[in-house]
Amino acid sequence: MTRIISVLSGKGGVGKTTLVSNLGAALIKRGKNVIIIDGNVTTPNLSLHLGIPFYPVTLHDVLRDNVPIESAIYNHHTGLRVIPASLSVEALKNLNMDKLEKALSNLLDKADIIIVDAAAGLGKEALAAISVADELIVITNPELPAVADALKTIKIAQDNKTKILGVVINRVKGLKHELSMSEIKSILEVPIISIIPEDLAVPRSIAKKTPVVHHKPRSRSSVEFRRLALKIVGDPWTEVKKKSFLERLFFWLT
Repeated sequence: MTRIISVLSGKGGVGKTTLVSNLGAALIKRGKNVIIIDGNVTTPNLSLHLGIPFYPVTLHDVLRDNVPIESAIYNHHTGLRVIPASLSVEALKNLNMDKLEKALSNLLDKADIIIVDAAAGLGKEALAAISVADELIVITNPELPAVADALKTIKIAQDNKTKILGVVINRVKGLKHELSMSEIKSILEVPIISIIPEDLAVPRSIAKKTPVVHHKPRSRSSVEFRRLALKIVGDPWTEVKKKSFLERLFFWLT
């Protein structure tokens, strides 16, 4: 049965689109059939991350009943299937987010997992992503404003009775001013399912228009994205065998 997972954040800029593209790519590496969707129709970024900014058919066309959603699927060179949103301001006219659920229903037999990159905040786009989802992942950074906004998102999701898989803490630097994981867990009261470290490989992969799990698969962030993918599908993490000193040194330098 197809799972629809929406990825949300209360605050913009915390790494939601990076999580969606890399989680999708990591799940494909595990043999899953995945479609990722840019559900942020106002300020979309997924197509920019993946190098398809001018794909002629987008989610905007689907929401205006111009095309079936299958026509908006782009096949990325990494194996990802992507439904981008339009970057055009003109495309924002006459959109109806209420049509998202019906559109996604046409994909339920065409993927194992559908991941929706929701808009930040709690506007109608984010609420639509919550309403269509079977499960939610909330992403935040280890700083109080981002965590406070994540808490609002979690409360809305709980009111909607949508299952929350957990929280991803992104761009963790390990600095003293950051909230600790125990502090974040105490505030949000939901499980922390992944801690993604700050990693220069991520912006470099965005510049290369490919997920970091492909661009630099041995980087620290890639390892955590792959570990999260295993948690999502319930597989054990099997890549923790003891490494030699030289292997560990090479891993941390790459």
